[in-house]
Amino acid sequence: MDTTEDGEHPVPELWRPKFREIAAGLAIGDYQLETTPIDGLEPIDAMTAASIAENVVAYGEPLTSLSDATWSSSVCRRMEDYWQVLVDLSTKSEPVSDLTLHAKVFDADCSRFRIVSVHVP
Repeated sequence: MDTTEDGEHPVPELWRPKFREIAAGLAIGDYQLETTPIDGLEPIDAMTAASIAENVVAYGEPLTSLSDATWSSSVCRRMEDYWQVLVDLSTKSEPVSDLTLHAKVFDADCSRFRIVSVHVP
């Protein structure tokens, strides 16, 4: 991916497997992703995990594996030294929900990244 591009872009194919792994971990309630180790993912602190759990519960629909349809609305945008990524999560009743995973990808190959939050923007 060209890191000089401005504006929103689809989430690159290369990154999608990692976001699928994250969504699978969140779907089983592993909000710190401790039982689902993912290469390059920075540890999720307890406060962030608690906020994610609270927002998922407040949304009222259980999370599930990512639907292929999510990639039609999920986007990334180049910031100063990272990519901001917004992945629309899937729930049991919604292939593409309003609940969004917010992450930062620091390397173009997605070898270092951080979960920022899960919430309805």
